[in-house]
Amino acid sequence: MFKPLPVGIEFFEKLIKNDYYYVDKTLFIKELIDNHGEVNLFTRPRRFGKTLTLDMLRCFFEEGRDPEMFKGLKIMDAGEKYTSMMGKYPVIFLTLKSAKTGDEKWAFSALRNEIAHEFDRHSNVLKSGSLDAEETEKFKRFRGWKVEPEEYAESIKFLCQCIKKVSGKNTILLIDEYDVPLESSFYDGYYDHMVRFIRSLFENSLKTNDCLEFAVITGCLRISKESIFTGLNNLKINSIRTPDYGEYFGFTDEEVYAMLEYYGLSDKYEEVRSWYNGYIFGGKNVYNPWSTIMYLSDHIGDNRDFLPMSYWANTSSNSIVKDLVERADNVTKGEIERLIEWGSIEKPIHEDITYGEIYKDQDNLWNFLYFTGYLKAIGERGESDVNYATLVIPNRETRYIYSQKIINWFGDEIVKKSDRSALFTAMLSGDAKGFEAEINKLLKPSISYFDSKEAFYHGFMSGLFVGAQDFAVRSNRESGSGRSDLLVLPVSVFDRAFVIEIKAVTPKKGQRTVTAEDMDIAADEALKQITDLKYTDALMDEGYGTIGRYGISFFRKDCRVHYLEGYPEENEDISGQGSYTG
Repeated sequence: MFKPLPVGIEFFEKLIKNDYYYVDKTLFIKELIDNHGEVNLFTRPRRFGKTLTLDMLRCFFEEGRDPEMFKGLKIMDAGEKYTSMMGKYPVIFLTLKSAKTGDEKWAFSALRNEIAHEFDRHSNVLKSGSLDAEETEKFKRFRGWKVEPEEYAESIKFLCQCIKKVSGKNTILLIDEYDVPLESSFYDGYYDHMVRFIRSLFENSLKTNDCLEFAVITGCLRISKESIFTGLNNLKINSIRTPDYGEYFGFTDEEVYAMLEYYGLSDKYEEVRSWYNGYIFGGKNVYNPWSTIMYLSDHIGDNRDFLPMSYWANTSSNSIVKDLVERADNVTKGEIERLIEWGSIEKPIHEDITYGEIYKDQDNLWNFLYFTGYLKAIGERGESDVNYATLVIPNRETRYIYSQKIINWFGDEIVKKSDRSALFTAMLSGDAKGFEAEINKLLKPSISYFDSKEAFYHGFMSGLFVGAQDFAVRSNRESGSGRSDLLVLPVSVFDRAFVIEIKAVTPKKGQRTVTAEDMDIAADEALKQITDLKYTDALMDEGYGTIGRYGISFFRKDCRVHYLEGYPEENEDISGQGSYTG
């Protein structure tokens, strides 16, 4: 019987006590103690184990925790220097990801609730009798949400002071996902208010707090130009570029192979490696832990032949990346095409991400993509005071996000900005030449990498009809003996309906490109497929009196459109018929 996989488990105690499969990362504790950082900021992409790591620290250091949780784990063999610190400190744990609400009032309420929860969790200090009347009253007000908003700036520092007065011990402060409320507030219009709140909270908690033993903060990005960490000369930053802690956020190759072997999936190693490996943190090569666990969960038992998926695509916040992509110029689009083709680009890298200046420099796009896990650096060089990184897509999972989501974002933006009235007029009137010209016009500003897949062109064509008022479009509907690409249906059955079939053309063996003749042949083949597989049958059954047939061939940013009208006849000869350009 296999151990259960820890899908979505972020609490260390729950993971250990319920005997979930655990990839032992407890030597992170040893490295943290050895490095003696007073305030430690760790930035890693989403879903790379930051929350679980912080909770592991809480379970190790916090007073009153069960030491049996760490029995048999690596930290227990590290030496008495480290194990002597187990269970010896008060710990304050704040997660700021609850402030991602989309509403300013609820965001600040979520943050105040987190603070009130920690006061309540440490309310044993009230029972000691060590606090004076004023301190006791103030403590109760923080616990009960009865303080003015500006007082929250000193809340954590005050809690540390109360704890030390009672216990004589300094407090360990753990703050998870510190940048989530900043990103959320940026998009929801209260960014300046949130910056002031986080800055004042951090200044008091981390800079002028002599009751602090040490602090660990996690997030995706280093936000510094807004002065979130103003004057923190005790801050130690650990990003994906820092040489320390590389193997503790993500799975190493050895750890992944051990997991696959345990679950009887060692023959899937190459597949997992190509899809989820490839991140470089601190000089160490690691796998995406979330995606690896999800892959294993989907493949255990009778599902071992289930195809790999992009699990990470829908877990990360894409809003800023999407916004930057939609603003991209043609040079940037060309660079994204190169990346999707497994090429590389070189860009200046700076870790000081600034939401307030995000749209001032296109290089912000590459920094966001790099530090949030959409790209990896395979080399760096310095020039004057600027660092340049050679960037590539890490793996097939991330490439899927580019080839699907990012390309679609380009397409969505093109459609939003375009006047498609001429396109619709040409199509509805059976004007193949005009329809072709309008499609080509919209293809030109699009991203030109299509991976020679009909799926992209199908999505591109479907997107052109979004928001059309006078007809409906059905995609990949069963009709006759197969599935047509697109059916275009007018409101009235007395108006002309259309079947559209799409072909992606690739160069023949030994050729570097395709010819106009290749394009015409492919468009004719699309028309023939409509006939042979009886794609018009569904429209005939619905009573449409006139049916138009479009065969469209694509190669990169060019298309050919062939058209025939009427019901297909038995053994109809398509070649040379109809209206088409050539």
